[in-house]
Amino acid sequence: MHRLRVGMAQMNATVGDFAGNTRKILDIISQARALEVDMLTFPELAICGYPPEDLLFKPKFIEENLRFLNKVIEASAGITLVVGFVDAKEDIYNAAAIVHDGKLVSAYHKIYLPNYGVFDEDRYFRAGASSECPVYTIAGVGIGINICEDIWYEAGPTSIQAYAGAEVIVNISASPFHYGKGNARERMLATRASDNVSVVVFNNLVGGQDELVFDGNSLILDEKGQVIARGKQFEEDLIIADLEIESVFRTRLHDPRWRKEKLLAEQRGGGIRVMVSEAPVSLTKPPLPARQVITKPLLGEVYDALVLGTRDYVRKNGFKKVLMGLSGGIDSSLVATIATDALGKDNVVGISMPSRYSSEGSVTDAELLSKNLGIKLKTIPIEEIFQAYLNTLMPQFEGKEPDVTEENIQARIRGNILMALSNKFGWLVLATGNKSEMATGFTTLYGDMAGGFSVIKDVPKTMGYELAKYRNSVAGYELIPSAIIGKAPSPELKPEQKTTDTLPPYPRLDPILMAYVEEDKSVEQIIAAGHDEATVRRAAQLVDRSEYKRRQAPPGVKITPRAFGRDRRLPITNRFKG
Repeated sequence: MHRLRVGMAQMNATVGDFAGNTRKILDIISQARALEVDMLTFPELAICGYPPEDLLFKPKFIEENLRFLNKVIEASAGITLVVGFVDAKEDIYNAAAIVHDGKLVSAYHKIYLPNYGVFDEDRYFRAGASSECPVYTIAGVGIGINICEDIWYEAGPTSIQAYAGAEVIVNISASPFHYGKGNARERMLATRASDNVSVVVFNNLVGGQDELVFDGNSLILDEKGQVIARGKQFEEDLIIADLEIESVFRTRLHDPRWRKEKLLAEQRGGGIRVMVSEAPVSLTKPPLPARQVITKPLLGEVYDALVLGTRDYVRKNGFKKVLMGLSGGIDSSLVATIATDALGKDNVVGISMPSRYSSEGSVTDAELLSKNLGIKLKTIPIEEIFQAYLNTLMPQFEGKEPDVTEENIQARIRGNILMALSNKFGWLVLATGNKSEMATGFTTLYGDMAGGFSVIKDVPKTMGYELAKYRNSVAGYELIPSAIIGKAPSPELKPEQKTTDTLPPYPRLDPILMAYVEEDKSVEQIIAAGHDEATVRRAAQLVDRSEYKRRQAPPGVKITPRAFGRDRRLPITNRFKG
């Protein structure tokens, strides 16, 4: 029986940290060598991190990437590696280095460069030629190697390589998370495996990079599309499996469709052979450790993505502690809980800033949450500062009734206090606004929008409640007090204020926002779907006129298919009405 032992290094790379990324790679090589792995793969652009964006315009960045690739090549004695890097030959390419026994054997250049949503690869890279889809012979096995987007195309490099003799398809990837994507990606990979009667080895990146979170969730699927190994979600992992190559051969023998498709492929040409290592591998290898990976429900995936995105943004940017305003509301409570899970209770500080309009329950709820989380809570009343503002502005505001101006002053006082503490102690301010507020502009520039990172910026308000309930279910008790989850939302910036004074109830608003923002449906289409006309037109108007605010918002974790900033980019000066 012919077996190939493959390893997938599901690693968390940091953009531009060549030394740190390479240390991880070398350490994983040592682990894999001890288990006699024949072929070890690393994610897309593992050497330099993904996405490097305009750093790719810096020649020194490309040079450093190649210099550290050489260090990996030097460490490849007795093993075959597939490593993502930036290749430079007249132009630059998103590439996979095929390395064996101290030598760079070949480099595969990514053919399909995504240029939609969060991707902008046409800006940077030259596409590989579709005529160059090599099949690499590794330990006597035909291996097709491609990169991320390449495998999403039905008639792309995967089918060319399979019909040219590849029994195993390796795809190294940096596929970012949004809710629901993992299941769709797995279905696609299962289809590629079964359609091409090939084992598919899908090695995905893990970790947070600015707004993006990569979920890992790497997969190995057999030639029938069945999952035989799975990487952990939102964690680094080394996945090792023994592939039974003869099973691919037997399945192809029993598939007349395969013969006909292969004949057509041979007539079209493509799929040149490149020898990496010819000798078949030994069947007597050390046993693999037992593995059991449990997949999370949708809310669990989203919550873990928020935790990982927050942790990596804070740590990779050199911060140790964070702070946020704690109002006793659902949003700030959820952010504090996520931050505590991400960084530990000793690294999270809550700031309660009550005003003349703060209810007693809001103050006590913030205190109870802080106690439950074990985080420090500082109380800084803003009444004297607010009154000083009012006194100072009184001559200028003479004859004008109080309005949203006075409300926003309170939010900006709070933002100023948070930023002062940040400057003094070096703590990162976490903004606490949600996607529904960002969409409608129900937020204050330089006030509650102040901060370095906006944790739930892409989380609709209704999902925020569900995430709080999910976290309580994991804890087994009311970690986030039920009084917080059950209270009517209010900014508490004037007497008896409720959010519904300004916005429709969130269960009515959020579906409209999803249709308008994420699905690009017109106002007329949304109304025709059964939503109240006045509510739809008002919501669309708020979204359209709030683009200037969103452009000034801090970055935050992307968890939906269409996030503000990364995915949805609209001009501020714009008279089109949708």
